[in-house]
Amino acid sequence: MDVVYQFEEVARLPLPGDNCAVAIQQLNSGTVIQYEGQFLVLDYTVMEGHRFAVKAIAPGEDLLSWHLPFGVAIQPIQPGHYVINKTVREALSVRQLTFAVPAEPNFTDQISPYILDEENFQPAQASPAYEDTRTFMGYRRHADRGVGTRNYVVLLGTTSHTGSYVNELAARLQGKWNKDSNIDGIVPVAHTEGGTEKPNNADLLLRTLAGFMVNPNVGAVLVVDYGNESVTNKMVEAYAREHSYPIDEVLHKFVSLTGSFEEELVKGEGIVRNWLGAVSSMQRTPESISHLRIGLQCGGSDAFSGVSANPLLGWVSEELVRYGGAASLAETDELIGAEPYVLSKVRNVETARKFLELVNRFKERTSWHGTSAEGNPSGGNMYRGLYNIYLKSIGAAMKKDPTTRIDYATEYGELMKDGGYYFMDSPGNDLESIAGQIAAGCNMIFFTTGNGSITNFPYVPTVKVVTTTRRFQLLSNDMDVNAGQYLEGKSMDELGQEVFELAIQIASGQRSVGEKAGHAQVQIWRNWQQNDASQLETLLHTPVPTGAPIAVEDDTVTMANPIQFSFTRHRNRQSSDHIGLIVPTSLCAGQVAGMITRRLNEQGAGKPELSRFVTLAHTEGCGTSGGPAESLFSRTMIGYITHPMVEHCLLLEHGCEKTHNDYMRHQMDVMGVDASRLGYASIQLDGGIAKVSEKVEAWFTDQLAAAEPAEKVTVGLEGLRIGIVSAGAINKEAGEQLGLLTKMIVGAGGLVVVPENSGLLTEDGFSQLLFGSSPVRPSIAYGEHVRQNGFHVMETPTTHGVETITGLAATGVELIIALIGDRPMQAHPFVPMLQVTSEQVNLPNHNKQDVDLVLGGNPSFWVNQILERSKEILEHTYVPRLYQQGNIDFQMTRGFLGVSL
Repeated sequence: MDVVYQFEEVARLPLPGDNCAVAIQQLNSGTVIQYEGQFLVLDYTVMEGHRFAVKAIAPGEDLLSWHLPFGVAIQPIQPGHYVINKTVREALSVRQLTFAVPAEPNFTDQISPYILDEENFQPAQASPAYEDTRTFMGYRRHADRGVGTRNYVVLLGTTSHTGSYVNELAARLQGKWNKDSNIDGIVPVAHTEGGTEKPNNADLLLRTLAGFMVNPNVGAVLVVDYGNESVTNKMVEAYAREHSYPIDEVLHKFVSLTGSFEEELVKGEGIVRNWLGAVSSMQRTPESISHLRIGLQCGGSDAFSGVSANPLLGWVSEELVRYGGAASLAETDELIGAEPYVLSKVRNVETARKFLELVNRFKERTSWHGTSAEGNPSGGNMYRGLYNIYLKSIGAAMKKDPTTRIDYATEYGELMKDGGYYFMDSPGNDLESIAGQIAAGCNMIFFTTGNGSITNFPYVPTVKVVTTTRRFQLLSNDMDVNAGQYLEGKSMDELGQEVFELAIQIASGQRSVGEKAGHAQVQIWRNWQQNDASQLETLLHTPVPTGAPIAVEDDTVTMANPIQFSFTRHRNRQSSDHIGLIVPTSLCAGQVAGMITRRLNEQGAGKPELSRFVTLAHTEGCGTSGGPAESLFSRTMIGYITHPMVEHCLLLEHGCEKTHNDYMRHQMDVMGVDASRLGYASIQLDGGIAKVSEKVEAWFTDQLAAAEPAEKVTVGLEGLRIGIVSAGAINKEAGEQLGLLTKMIVGAGGLVVVPENSGLLTEDGFSQLLFGSSPVRPSIAYGEHVRQNGFHVMETPTTHGVETITGLAATGVELIIALIGDRPMQAHPFVPMLQVTSEQVNLPNHNKQDVDLVLGGNPSFWVNQILERSKEILEHTYVPRLYQQGNIDFQMTRGFLGVSL
């Protein structure tokens, strides 16, 4: 007989009596394991974190972990057999594995629905409170705000429209305060919400923004809008006062931007500088730990999350609650299937009823979008052993200790007013869930992770707890606590006490690992577009655009223009610019990609072959629905990967997302895109932020060293790839001239793309000139790379300006001409935007200061004026104003059917 392993050497049972064990390392096919007097022989290779049977399981019998069912056998499963369902089989099929997986699933995702027995419900008693207390060094605020663990100046964009403003203002203010002062930093809070008409999440957004303002870690807050969005400063202030948020007890100012972008940045700097003395004078004092409010999160979870790290947080939470503090459990869809455990101890029947109402509401909302709340687990979750939402939920629920009572079930962002253990409604998307906990008043976040999630929040410290020693060693520079010690024999009491002491130290000012890394991100629960299922079938069966250009009416009036442009040609393609691009495959890789590109640009890397390095930080790829929304995302990302301005491109995965590197490789194969010339890196698998940064920089260095020189070429209008958009009222003469310009470029063999939501398509001066009275339908999908020049209309399942530009730039256009009828648009990270208006438009002077071209005089000369300024931009002798000033944004739409999971 080959080597025989004792069960404890290679596997764990979550609880005695379970019929499925978890492998603590990869076990090859044929491995022999001695378990309770029998020898188990593995029929297939079982990956670390995946499960195999330890008892015979008959068809129709439940598969059990923690004594709770996570599926039903559909064929006999013998001891030693790898247990696998359909979704994990499919998820592994796109991975580059070196071993075989079962050809067929042997269990299906099925459990009995939970029904609350109200008639026999018994309220649970709380654990005995400690008679004494302990203290930490915190910032005492007004009694209604609590005590801060940090002291930050926060720059808060009310909607996505002012996100680029607060980001740029924060960048200008870095280093403007004394590092030895009591100010922990000046941080921006930019997000994606409030930028469309009548958002369905407006109330949720107002509650979150009000909560952000009064969080005890805020020393001062500047709240910024334009004054005409769907959610405004006035609405935030009115909501806060109506719901008794103590905004008068925090140093704050509401500012509406009415000047030019540069003028407003100068004003913002002045406001914040005047606050620094007052914020710095705030002092830490000894405070009871009953003022600690901790948010409990898990991200990049694996099969050991529910065995080591989550029970550890349950221990810490129970201890804190007994001292009078509060803990918040969240992620509604990640508790589906764990209801019997979650509701085993509840304060009263009303709380239990509210919990189930929130779960059912979540399920209903996702069903409107053609998906299921049970579809939450990401590709990374499944790769690391979480087969379905039931198994993921059972493990996630272990953040509540068995002795802990659920005291409150609350709405997303609803303030935590008393001590106790809370459940807060939120999606499983980590950053969206964390934002709700911060708004609720959490002054610390405890975040468990199996794969090694590196996310942090700007002004609330995050403590990272990793599930296994192997993963902790790989990511030691990005993790705070190794819960794998529990798997290796350390008692939960001993480990819990160590982490509790660490929590007090971090609350008192010791920086967490994430804070030292300077890494932080924000995302609020994103808007959802459907309020019922009435449009679902239509949306699911919307015809796919053909990709063929739209015919433009031919006439003899349009004349060719002799203008020429100096481009470069490399590898059989020509373009106006060459950049190095890092594509984050999910939101959690976005800021790391940004950190790398900043360093490369500061070093002057790539010169002169590359003009600069760029990243495209976004909010997608994890914790969102699949189907049409996921296809839209991958199509758009591939549009950028194949963009003519991109010379060298690397995909940076977080490592646990749905749209990981292997997923993107598979999508490129399906679309016929050569994925071999790209670079690939993984924050988690390559060893964390520092190591992956070194790997990415080395890859670009190698690519640049091996590159052949580009040659200069001269092109005419046939070489142009132009996108045209409009914002606000359209001047008829300007519309006509843009129509003439379009006919000239298309007639010469170039490319023009207009988004479906542009007013130009219904403006007679533009539309009549191009296609008369004929109806026009989109010829390409949102974000689709154009494969045939001519005139195209791009689908736009969004009304958001930045989301429209994000899709438009992915089509391959190298210049976007924006016809401005009101406020100028936020610029794109690398496709230049020429913002144009005319003297006839009654545009405020401060807006005219931000446009690049004001058309005046005889309209017949306007086309030439636009082409001349376009030439300056494409040949890099003129940089568009708002790009130069940092008014830049990038935001992916989720389409009509995208929804947070």
